[in-house]
Amino acid sequence: MHSFLSNFTQYVRFPIHLYTYPMAKTTYVDGFVIVIPKKNTKKYIKMAQDGKKAWLKFGALNYKECMIDDAKTAMGDQPGIPFPKLTNAGKGDAVWFSYIEFKNKKHRDAVNKKVIKYMEGMYSEADMKDMPFDMNRFSYGGFKVMVG
Repeated sequence: MHSFLSNFTQYVRFPIHLYTYPMAKTTYVDGFVIVIPKKNTKKYIKMAQDGKKAWLKFGALNYKECMIDDAKTAMGDQPGIPFPKLTNAGKGDAVWFSYIEFKNKKHRDAVNKKVIKYMEGMYSEADMKDMPFDMNRFSYGGFKVMVG
């Protein structure tokens, strides 16, 4: 196997830690479902990029922001409720699913405490009132990973 890695890395350059050290195990996830007016997509992406930098800086293991691409919910003959219907999103809205991974709930609490303090220094009250989405259409929860 070592020979394979040596040959492989001649062509593809990865930081050495990607294939020599085990990754931290995620056992806790913060999950979000947010309805964002499509006209605010660029503004939200900027905010999400700032968020990603902050969460990763303070120790989150992973951070993803995902905009709906396929709202069809049929899985074989099993029906489901499309996210746009579930969230009451209109034609001018997009549904986003976002998640942040942590080692455990205690780690999440410590990271989030640092991020909140950091963000309070970064954004003014006026910025907080001019969010690219309505906080009444924002859903959040902490999830214990059961399979993964």
